Amino acid sequence: MTTTTQTSTRAINSLAGEADALLISLGVKRSRYTGGKLIARSPITGEITGHVNEIGAADAQAAIDKAHAAFLEWRLVPAPKRGELVRLLGEELRANKQALGRLVSIEAGKIASEGLGEVQEMIDICDFAVGLSRQLYGLTIATERSDHRMMESWHPLGVTGIISAFNFPVAVWSWNAALALICGNSIVWKPSEKTPLTALATEALFDRALARFKAEGGKAPDALSTVLFGGREIGEILVDHAKVPLVSATGSTAMGRIVGPRLAKRFARAILELGGNNAAIVAPTADLDLTLRGVAFAAMGTAGQRCTTLRRLFVHESVYDTFVPRLKRAYESVTIGDPLKDGTLVGPLIDAAAFASMQKALSEARAAGAKVFGGERVFADGADEAYYVRPALVEISEQTGPVVHETFAPILYVIKYRDFNAVLDLHNAVPQGLSSSIFTNDLREAEAFLSARGSDCGIANVNIGPSGAEIGGAFGGEKETGGGRESGSDAWKAYMRRATNTINFGRTLPLAQGVKFDVA
Repeated sequence: MTTTTQTSTRAINSLAGEADALLISLGVKRSRYTGGKLIARSPITGEITGHVNEIGAADAQAAIDKAHAAFLEWRLVPAPKRGELVRLLGEELRANKQALGRLVSIEAGKIASEGLGEVQEMIDICDFAVGLSRQLYGLTIATERSDHRMMESWHPLGVTGIISAFNFPVAVWSWNAALALICGNSIVWKPSEKTPLTALATEALFDRALARFKAEGGKAPDALSTVLFGGREIGEILVDHAKVPLVSATGSTAMGRIVGPRLAKRFARAILELGGNNAAIVAPTADLDLTLRGVAFAAMGTAGQRCTTLRRLFVHESVYDTFVPRLKRAYESVTIGDPLKDGTLVGPLIDAAAFASMQKALSEARAAGAKVFGGERVFADGADEAYYVRPALVEISEQTGPVVHETFAPILYVIKYRDFNAVLDLHNAVPQGLSSSIFTNDLREAEAFLSARGSDCGIANVNIGPSGAEIGGAFGGEKETGGGRESGSDAWKAYMRRATNTINFGRTLPLAQGVKFDVA
């Protein structure tokens, strides 16, 4: 393969200097990212961009206690007023979209449009949450008793813990934070150790919005939003703290297996966004031009480091020999390199561990008899500590070995199929259940794919790829993906507690189910 590659000629410390300038412009004090033990490193060159101060265990406990005290105040603020704070946060994000988007690209290695797109997601969820702040509806319920009214009401839940991953370093925070805030909760965030600078920037923008909210007469406690920088120990404190009734955790299925039981042990709620071994089916009637674009972005975008990345592709035998060669040519022509340069479509993997995981999966695929196209490292000038790879297209005859496991890298396994019902079974025969697609112009196939016997994923699409969800729909998946839902639809209910209320406005006391209990 002859994938076009850009090499980096950036001077030493140039990214550190740019990150510094961006952080200052976003309102972050230099002392927050100098002199600390948590190293921030850009995957673009491998260069160190900051040293962030970590928090100790005792201070983390104290911060959560303060967040709980803040919740006790914030829950009393009317929801539409809470929405005003989120509106101001959206304004700060709009005004600083370019700077924060650029910082996302530097720290997570995303191409420029994806860095900006992540900030746009933050803006979108703020808009969604502001409207929602006037729509936290309960139900009026029919009652069997005369002169009674029954209804449900929704109340703030408490401190919302957020544990986020490197691949969407700020958007995942916003999905949870915007809804938690309008629902009356305070928030405590443990960002990924791999992306602390974007968390500092987000914290600074929230503080600006909070200052404006107070200046305009709003009432809000200071510890409404807290960021905890640290490793696993800090995450465990957040998961185990009795004053955190809800934790939204994004990461691997292995992480979820630890977090879920620990939360269940103390009867806390979990929103788990875990692994995704996402698949697409290319049917005989598929529009192959449209399909090519959908598959290419879903499989190679963000260097394969999205939870919704396309990892398995089932292609019908009647179009396989036409479509797969075209897909290979797309893989050969995609531009790999510095994500900050115009024209780049595939940036770096996050670190050496991601590269090693990718190579291990490809080795296993070869051992299973697969044909592997691409997958090797591309060395950029002056960036030996950066890990750029050619996206890998792997033709394999069976869904076996590494195919059933999620590898967080740009590997697309391509399998030929003949029978539609059989391929539906293959599609669903993996432990994960996040996102899925079918490319078809056959109405029956499309509807079957969306039906109860079709895709078992939380997201099922027709004629678009599995990657790139919108804010309006609830995001999340089934099985080992964790079952959590964030963002749109009625996901707000996870951040609140429900009460069923019955009011007797009569002068008698009829009991439900006809029970009689008369006393003198």
